[in-house]
Amino acid sequence: MTTSIASQLELLQQEIAKSREKHLNFKDNVRLVAVSKRQPIEKIEEAYLNGQRDFGENFVQEGVEKIHKLDKSDLQWHMLGAIQSRKCKDIAEHFDWVQSVDRVKVINKLNQARQGRSPLNVCIQVNLFGEEQKAGVDADTCFELAEQIENAENLTLRGIMALPPKQTEYNKQLSQFETIAELYRQLATRYPQVDTLSMGMSGDYEAAIAAGSNMIRIGTAIFGQRD
Repeated sequence: MTTSIASQLELLQQEIAKSREKHLNFKDNVRLVAVSKRQPIEKIEEAYLNGQRDFGENFVQEGVEKIHKLDKSDLQWHMLGAIQSRKCKDIAEHFDWVQSVDRVKVINKLNQARQGRSPLNVCIQVNLFGEEQKAGVDADTCFELAEQIENAENLTLRGIMALPPKQTEYNKQLSQFETIAELYRQLATRYPQVDTLSMGMSGDYEAAIAAGSNMIRIGTAIFGQRD
């Protein structure tokens, strides 16, 4: 198991480096978030021992249990899943990042629950292609939420997260990611601290990086199939 996760992480870093090198205008490092939902703590520990420091969870309770079990000060935990307002306190108290913010009520509750701690890093989840089954906001609402986060003293606006429609063709993937990247550039122009474009998963991260993504979220390609 050790070799498997170690080799998968190494392979991914090589592929990320190759994707970056293809695009000479790409200056950022690409941050790899290992999506650890429904993965046993032993596999997360293996990834940690092999240098992985960012982990993403979709379910609050599961994430909180893992954060307690793997009590390491150099880890960054990312909340990726849909947020119920009653879970905001747990998120604010345990996670370092929230990537799935999509409404004002959640912003207010996270801000309130984060008092007395370092600011919580926040990405707005966007849904620019009108997929009704997915969370996320349109471009106009994104700017409205950005202003709310900017005015929340315990939150830091870092950027946007997107999960566009699944495409298998590279050019279609790239086209979607470029649409999202354009919104990100507009947001970064308005808010200088914005530095994170979180998009790209196992099947499409190469196109995401080509469009400018500097944070990708990878699960089974690191850990294997979920339990």
